[in-house]
Amino acid sequence: MLRTLLLIPVLGASVIILVPSKWSKLIRSVALLVTASAFIYACSLLSYFDANSEKIQLFESHDWHGRFGSTFSLGVDGFSLPLVFLATLLMWVTVLASHTLLTSRPSVGGEEGSRLTSFAQNYTEAKLYYFLLLFLETAILGVFMARDWSLFYLFWELMLLPLFFLIERMGEANRQRAALNFVLYTMGGSVFMLIALLLLYDATPSHSFDMTAIAVGAAELPHQTQYWIFFGLLIGFGVKMPIFPLHGWLPLADVEAPSPVSILLSGILIKMGAYGLIRVVTTLPAVATDFQELLATLAFINLIYGAVLAWYQRDLKAMVAYASISHMGIVLLGIATLNKIGLTGAVVQMVAHGLTSGALFLLVGLLYERTNTRDIGDYSSLVQVMPRFSFFTVFTFMAAVGLPGTVGFVAELHVLIGSFARWGGIVVLLSVGMLISAAYALRTVGRLFTGPVSAKMGAIPDLTPTEMIAAAVLSAGTLTFGLFPAPGLTLLAGSLLHLNR
Repeated sequence: MLRTLLLIPVLGASVIILVPSKWSKLIRSVALLVTASAFIYACSLLSYFDANSEKIQLFESHDWHGRFGSTFSLGVDGFSLPLVFLATLLMWVTVLASHTLLTSRPSVGGEEGSRLTSFAQNYTEAKLYYFLLLFLETAILGVFMARDWSLFYLFWELMLLPLFFLIERMGEANRQRAALNFVLYTMGGSVFMLIALLLLYDATPSHSFDMTAIAVGAAELPHQTQYWIFFGLLIGFGVKMPIFPLHGWLPLADVEAPSPVSILLSGILIKMGAYGLIRVVTTLPAVATDFQELLATLAFINLIYGAVLAWYQRDLKAMVAYASISHMGIVLLGIATLNKIGLTGAVVQMVAHGLTSGALFLLVGLLYERTNTRDIGDYSSLVQVMPRFSFFTVFTFMAAVGLPGTVGFVAELHVLIGSFARWGGIVVLLSVGMLISAAYALRTVGRLFTGPVSAKMGAIPDLTPTEMIAAAVLSAGTLTFGLFPAPGLTLLAGSLLHLNR
């Protein structure tokens, strides 16, 4: 069943290749149908998933390269299945938000906004764009479903290709620099990851890349060797997460990438690093325990550093990018607790941040396309001009800071309780980071929606029905899982059974 899910975007990309470029509306319709089908199919997996089992489920394995111990193995558990749901949902929202490829719309003052608008009549670029998105979806799903480290690494590296071209060909003014930074950071981290995985492979008696076999073999390694392996994997996944000081690529990539692609960058791609780190701490639990304080320190740095820099940003996309770094600090802190409550909070926070950051990049991108500016000082009293936009933006900002009743509150509460159980009163730093986040969120809301109506901004069109659907889906997910968290928390229960604390 997982192989079928993996093939859905592959088949969609193949169809898009065969469709003539001038049939751009058909290409977009195919992309929408394929991404919606992938999401619906992913949701159907719930009926086959036993949340009370700690085993890898829906598992399938096929010989790939027997000589090197590589297999094409797929499976999901309570850590990976929620991220599969999130990935397929955000990909559908991204395609839905990419309507400017087909609809050229002048911004305020008659100037061109996002570069995507310039592709409205470039059918070849539109075809390439949707093809790359579906290619990217395949790589993302492969990372979350792989149960063989060599297969995991293959999908991890494949993800670079579509993202490089999406940023470099369709981004903003500094797109070449952003794309190059992204690739160099990721490939640099991947070198450390590959070396660590080869050491683990060599330690496995069967010389296999199977994740379960490697976890057993890793336990027999000398403690010092496990340390080096842990650091190699921490660097590799820390770049993508991103963990300070390996975060430099994210703000630049988020700002320069097309706004729909930014939804994926912060909404799901940085979760790949956090997911990988969860696999590391479960593979090397003894070393992870020794370095809990290091992970917690890095988490607090991420949390405070990202929040402070978000406060100082005037560019709306840069602000959301640095806010993402801060929120991933909460995820890292939950992982560092190595207890059930903290890890539950980490996974829920990944989903919560995926929904809220996706919605924020969606809304900021739509505003930029209409106004050709992201400077927060250029706006005022948009609530009188764009009431629908204002409603979704205010709600999303409040959800991003953990408003009770939203999924972010559930996540932060679990991380707070898990952290207090491990470190006690020092978790007051978590509260400080949350207060800074609330401060810049309220400041942004005040700048955007209060004050006199600017003459230049007085004729901005409000959200279209298509745009409202995309924003409403993400907002509904944020609210639903915040008010009714039990089903989502139950999904994680089985995967946490092996934890002793």
